[in-house]
Amino acid sequence: MTAALGVMTFARTMSASAQNMSFGADNFYRSNNVTIQPITFPNQFKMNVAGNLFTPKNLDANGTAPAIIVGHPMGAVKEQSANLYATKMAEQGFVTVSIDLSFWGGSDGEPRNAVLPDLYAESFSAAVDYLSLQNFIDSERIGALGICGSGSFAISAAKIDSRIKAVATSSMYDMGAVNRNGLRHAQTVEQRKEIIEQMSQQRSIEAAGGEVQYTSGTVHELTQDTP
Repeated sequence: MTAALGVMTFARTMSASAQNMSFGADNFYRSNNVTIQPITFPNQFKMNVAGNLFTPKNLDANGTAPAIIVGHPMGAVKEQSANLYATKMAEQGFVTVSIDLSFWGGSDGEPRNAVLPDLYAESFSAAVDYLSLQNFIDSERIGALGICGSGSFAISAAKIDSRIKAVATSSMYDMGAVNRNGLRHAQTVEQRKEIIEQMSQQRSIEAAGGEVQYTSGTVHELTQDTP
């Protein structure tokens, strides 16, 4: 009964919140109750990871707070949905860090937009390194929130990093499966073999000095004509 009442109260609260624009899905929403600070920190491979640190303005100066690391969707950057999730969680009292996965956004890594899931997971652990060094963070209460592809990267990090005490995902996607099988298993084995052949030939082209072909997602260079 208590649980049911709790769910009903939560539902009413969310319904009322829908009338408040501060609860909307604007990726560039800024909260008057949260401070934002750009940060960088190294991973174990001596590559800098770029992030934004979100701190509640009412943070207890004499205490420690739980923290959440927020990872962006595959092909995105932290300034998109990760910042929004980090802001909304900071409004709830968490210290949060939105990160650019290595090779994306402001983080180090060449060639740009490279697909390296192991290093993506390392980006989460590097953020734990950073947070655990801050005297206002409870290092025993650090969690990870992964959006879309970052959901699987956050889980990969938590499997080998016991400092990550909790994991949550939003619209999590298995990027390995989608690359093997396509969306909704729409890709045949023959199509997969064709892609592998194209990738193999592209390596030879780039080894000979040819143009680098980038994966889809965030564009590599922004111009005045970029939509």
